[in-house]
Amino acid sequence: MAGALSHIRVLDLSRILAGPWAGQLLADMGADVIKVERPGEGDDTRRWGPPWIKDEAGEPTDIASYFLCANRNKRSITVDITQPEGQALIHRLVKQSDVVLENYKVGGLKKYGLDYASLAAINPRLVYCSITGFGQTGPYAPRAGYDFLIQGLGGLMSVTGRPDGEPGAGPMKAGVALTDILTGLYASNAVLAALSWREQSGLGQHIDMALLDVQVACLANQALGYLATGENPQRLGNSHPSIVPYQDFPTADGYMILAIGNDGQFQRFCAEAGQAELAHDARFSTNALRVQHRQELVPLLRQLTVQRSTAEWIAALEAKAVPCGPINQLSEVFADPQVQARGMQLSMPHPTSGQVPQVACPIKMSATPVENRRAPPTVGQHTDEVLQELGLGAEGIAQLRSQGVV
Repeated sequence: MAGALSHIRVLDLSRILAGPWAGQLLADMGADVIKVERPGEGDDTRRWGPPWIKDEAGEPTDIASYFLCANRNKRSITVDITQPEGQALIHRLVKQSDVVLENYKVGGLKKYGLDYASLAAINPRLVYCSITGFGQTGPYAPRAGYDFLIQGLGGLMSVTGRPDGEPGAGPMKAGVALTDILTGLYASNAVLAALSWREQSGLGQHIDMALLDVQVACLANQALGYLATGENPQRLGNSHPSIVPYQDFPTADGYMILAIGNDGQFQRFCAEAGQAELAHDARFSTNALRVQHRQELVPLLRQLTVQRSTAEWIAALEAKAVPCGPINQLSEVFADPQVQARGMQLSMPHPTSGQVPQVACPIKMSATPVENRRAPPTVGQHTDEVLQELGLGAEGIAQLRSQGVV
């Protein structure tokens, strides 16, 4: 059965992570995503290794695992957009496309005739999504933006990391490029909304996505806490500003997470820990009181949690419907029976490396399920195929290749 977006063609001019992540999500849902790369080089992330994918003999290849994480289900063509002939090819593709994704600097594509105004004149139904660090307007618009920079500037690092005065104190970025990922998710949502509106209006539109905007929006409760009080939230390590106990605790053989969200759960935890009276202590009987008396309660709980192993705690607390869990390494994540049952790891045939691993799309749709049609492509793997679809013959393609256009 065709994917939900099998009627949509996306021209993906983006590279690195935010744009490709949006393109991969659309591709996973069935869209024909054509990734446009630089001849001979391709997306920068193709060279962002180690780690490198190993071939069937177990030897490292020149394929960076970074590239593989965001380019599944796409077709790759190489086009030199700085040459007029390359621009003409993009214009021809735009006539047959529904969406363009790009993450060039503000105004960077205008000189090539590939900006929104130029392409909308060719195809008024085009949905054109620009992803930049700071957006198309404002004093920072000309600046380049990178995830790490935005995590700092956008406030995430101010609330992430150990509190001052503790060992290892200081601001800390997330362990993945979270702002890029979130921007890709917002971008794909915006594209789908614009396509839906096009069904009513017959017209496309320009989408202006900025990493900084997304990072500020995703501060969520922390942002609203500041706006409500005027007070800057502080780093709390793995603790929660509004819920206690909601953090990591030591066990006899490691650590576990307690995520107690209401008073009933706290009462059941205390009973299981053999300290039922703690739940009725005047300092700890409600969540608001537990937050107020956090510094007194947490050391008491740590004295209890170290008395059993992580596995023993999890088995006991799950039986009492108290939210808890381990802190897994990735080897444990992909060995977890729930992760395996949900099919989150897969392998796909690759044209040069046998099989390559993938993390599956997490969307489960009953009528139009995600299909894993293509492994992340090699550079320009589908150039001839796509150009033939435009009506070019072998001789014309060979000439473009000899000129360095493709």
